Amino acid sequence: MLEQGVQPDIIVCRTERPLNEGIKTKIAQFCNVTSDAVIESIDAETIYDVPLLMREEELDIAVLRQTATPIPEKMDLTDWEHFLKRLKNPKNEVEIALVGKYVELKDAYKSINEAFVHGGSANECKVNIRLVHSEEITRDTAQKLLENVDGVLVAPGFGGRGIEGKIEAVKYARENVIPFLGICLGMQCAAIEFSRNVLGHPEAHSTEFEPNSPFPVIDLMEEQKGIEDKGGTMRLGAYDCILDKNSKTFQMYHRKNISERHRHRFEFNNEYRELFEGAGMRLAGINPQEDLVEIIELIDHPWFVGVQFHPEYKSTVKEPHPLFVGFIRAAIDTKNRK
Repeated sequence: MLEQGVQPDIIVCRTERPLNEGIKTKIAQFCNVTSDAVIESIDAETIYDVPLLMREEELDIAVLRQTATPIPEKMDLTDWEHFLKRLKNPKNEVEIALVGKYVELKDAYKSINEAFVHGGSANECKVNIRLVHSEEITRDTAQKLLENVDGVLVAPGFGGRGIEGKIEAVKYARENVIPFLGICLGMQCAAIEFSRNVLGHPEAHSTEFEPNSPFPVIDLMEEQKGIEDKGGTMRLGAYDCILDKNSKTFQMYHRKNISERHRHRFEFNNEYRELFEGAGMRLAGINPQEDLVEIIELIDHPWFVGVQFHPEYKSTVKEPHPLFVGFIRAAIDTKNRK
């Protein structure tokens, strides 16, 4: 790097063992930096340890000094420390089935996995994830693949592969009174399953997968149907949602007006709203601009929620998403009742 004219200001050294001052001094001399700009980045138990380890190494001070920024007396990471303490000392443990068609890809559901970490810490609970491939779930295999889990999350996705398995997973959670969270396509699968097995329309489907379905409970909005470019029909970004004050979702958010991030094309078909509500499915969240159903939840189920948006996108260490916090709390309650 020096031969190419690149002069570092700070060097962060990944290491399996602590660096003594002699090694740091040698690195500093050979690389033309001050010894306090050589930072040890030792292997950590969890990635969430790293900010505290970097503070111990005074990386924050080195950066502030290099950028001529005023240096506070101490960087306050109290919230992070509390999070880490709860994460490492759980009082409860649950197993959640994450049902998706990309489970063989390590980071396919990274945002969801991290949201489980955040929500688990908020509940002082270790969340173990059972990855279940939706293509493997059938009426005959659902019991074996999903038995003894404390919650079922049906993941988002695009395309028809594995859809019937996701629908079977929803049915298993509903009939066995297991906490359920459906995200985006997962919510749509919940609407299809309810239509088929509660409303009595076995031909119910989404027009994304069955364009000629006689019971299209999931469909494009009318103004979308003439658009051929799929990118032009997607709802992307943040949209408002108004919550039903009688819903479980409202109890988790503690407010009526929320805004959540979307990434999808198809919507709940408003033609079936009365049928759903009459059969015990609460339409718990509505987009006020387009009058679109954003959240559904079963009234006679302890915790069964489907959302059209992506709550995992907004979950953080400091502010775990309320839906993940509530879902994990329900999973704990379910396990304790067994």
